[in-house]
Amino acid sequence: MTPRTAEGETTAPAGRGSGRRALAGRLSWGLADQAVCSLTNFAVGVYVARSLGLAAFGVFSLAWVTYGVVLAVSRGLATDPLVVRFSGVPDGAWRAATARSTGTALGVGAAVGAVCLVAGLLVGGRVGTAFACLGVVLPALLLQDAWRFSFFAAGTGRKAFANDLLGGVALVPAMVLAAGVGSVAAFVLAWGAAGAVAAGYGRLQSGIRPRPGGARGWIREQRDLGYRYLAENAGVAGAGQLRAYGLGAIVGVGAVGVVRGAELLLGPFLAVLMGLSLVTVPEAARVLRRAPHRLRVFCLFLGGGQAAAALLWGGALLLVPDRLGAFVLGGVWHPASELIVPATLGVAGASLGTGAAAGLRALAAARRGLRCQLIASTLYVGGGLGGAVAAGTAGSAWGVAAATVVSSAVWWLALRSALRAHADPAVGEAATTGPTGTTGTTGTTGTTSTAK
Repeated sequence: MTPRTAEGETTAPAGRGSGRRALAGRLSWGLADQAVCSLTNFAVGVYVARSLGLAAFGVFSLAWVTYGVVLAVSRGLATDPLVVRFSGVPDGAWRAATARSTGTALGVGAAVGAVCLVAGLLVGGRVGTAFACLGVVLPALLLQDAWRFSFFAAGTGRKAFANDLLGGVALVPAMVLAAGVGSVAAFVLAWGAAGAVAAGYGRLQSGIRPRPGGARGWIREQRDLGYRYLAENAGVAGAGQLRAYGLGAIVGVGAVGVVRGAELLLGPFLAVLMGLSLVTVPEAARVLRRAPHRLRVFCLFLGGGQAAAALLWGGALLLVPDRLGAFVLGGVWHPASELIVPATLGVAGASLGTGAAAGLRALAAARRGLRCQLIASTLYVGGGLGGAVAAGTAGSAWGVAAATVVSSAVWWLALRSALRAHADPAVGEAATTGPTGTTGTTGTTGTTSTAK
């Protein structure tokens, strides 16, 4: 008997093969794009660490994690709702939504950038100057990120890849110039300049002009998802920022650089993880539409595979000779290498949870996802800072590892409840508004998003 999709359309075996090839293509572009992005970030971190030393690298890392918080705000308000409701829609609808979504990202960058600029000038010193420079470059960085997610929503991941590749190429001369100056501020401006080049190219690639004036209407129309995704994303990034600031206060700014160094060692694996995150939620939504009973298995395969890969990568890092590590990270290598085991376990725990998180996003279970993220963020900050008080930098790393493992269990319990609610809409979450303004239950066709 010929199988049917959730919408009742017949699907021939050839169609399934074609669908698998299409999935492989989308995954490939997601991985390729994130590989470029993450390798660029890795190169920036290594170059700054070697050029400035541990203390200055700690200052740069504070600016970096602050950018992560602002990026989370931008994605929650601008691009997460776009990917949820405008993936696979007609081109006209996507273009109109993208204009307002990218305008929202640009507006967030300008508003928060102004705050960073003023605060940095008031604080002064090396830290203040770095934050003032971050404020200058935030609009371009957020706009470039918004173009990436817009292209993936349209199913044109190759454009996101080309955009990030250009940004990486532009970063090379910018970093060389920054090294000549030899300050944290110069490196922040160089990073932002490369982002501005990529942001301008995104405008040419799409042929769409961002509409900051449409930001208020966009946020209002997407508020049922946007505010929850904002809180969820900010919980992720905010927890990292609180841990970094708290670690700097408890142990010292150098400890922030050590933790960032350990993260850099996991960078190549994280490139794969983040690359998958660009497409896993859209794919989970497709599984939900076509074969809802397979969603749990899909999420388990996704999370379990990533966790296993993280453990393998961490094991390989333990075999890296000290001479090679010191060549790559300079003076940051030795203290960072002592955190490889807890950092690997932390990433493995988080990876396992991403499978469940993708399922919740595909089900549009924003309320459950927000609750899980708030719990996970609380555990992360508590474990990271509690561990720092008890045993310094290493204690913080072990505390975070324990927190992520517990958080993973929380995500999976929430997914089990959400799947039950989806099977019986009478006990499901409140209805959400779809892209055409109609009302539907959680799991509405087309509900896709980026992973956390």
